[in-house]
Amino acid sequence: MIKKCEVLVEEYLEKEQPKNPEKLSFTGVGERDVYNITAPFLDNGELVIAGRVESRDNEHSDVYFFVNQNGVWMPKEGATVLQLQDPFVTKISGELILGGVETFPHPTNEGALGWRTVFYKGSSIDDLTLFFTGPDGMKDLRLAELSDGSIAVLTRPQGEKGGRGKIGFVRISSLNELTIEVIEDAPLLDGQFAEGEWGGANELHLLKSGRVGVLGHIARFDEEGNRHYYPMVFSLNPETGEHTDIQLIAIRDDFLAGASKRTDLIDVVFSGGLVRKEDGTAVFYAGISDAEAHRITIKDPFLQYER
Repeated sequence: MIKKCEVLVEEYLEKEQPKNPEKLSFTGVGERDVYNITAPFLDNGELVIAGRVESRDNEHSDVYFFVNQNGVWMPKEGATVLQLQDPFVTKISGELILGGVETFPHPTNEGALGWRTVFYKGSSIDDLTLFFTGPDGMKDLRLAELSDGSIAVLTRPQGEKGGRGKIGFVRISSLNELTIEVIEDAPLLDGQFAEGEWGGANELHLLKSGRVGVLGHIARFDEEGNRHYYPMVFSLNPETGEHTDIQLIAIRDDFLAGASKRTDLIDVVFSGGLVRKEDGTAVFYAGISDAEAHRITIKDPFLQYER
């Protein structure tokens, strides 16, 4: 039976709760908000965070690259600024892969925006070049290099195939096989989202077991039209497509109080990234209420899939 968000929250509240909530401080972007960040990643030996930078009253977003100076994250000097939303990073064949959501005027709905996932690659953030543009209307398209060099591709179609949004999976031998057709034909993972609820993948981790640890989100509307986004994990066997059940790893109440872009977005935790530690914990980075970036320390949710 597919578990609804309310049931997943009840199960989560019975587990060990996160610790050390912290709001990240950003500067150098004027009065704009920074949210929906990546976890810190090494770029030429320096820790960098990519973050969505946006005014509170619109969704015209840029992605900046930030470095930490005395506890405050500020734009990396000379780094490129990309006109994207919701950045994410991975590495494939030794190259940095950076993706995000590109918006554009909707072709048929006047005044509305369309969106698609785009991918850049390079040796560092200093030489990123666009190499792939995903299907129109699809966010949360993610890639992960597997132990044999092949690539796991997680998709999120909407509409006739995916409803409000479901996760699909396909495996390709190299980036040369990444096409619109392959993405659109990817089979959906069964039994993940109840009717009217939706979700997607945010960050993929190759585990010691050979499985893919998926950090994602599951979401729903309430009766008043408010959005509720919960960070979740599951693991995927790339050989068979078999996957474990979704488990939540945090809820909004685990984080510090803060601002919200709109009142219907207060209960939104958007998974950014996970830094796994050798002591069995992980630092979870997230966008909060479409206005801020926070982090907390949690029990490493992927250890259970490596045993």
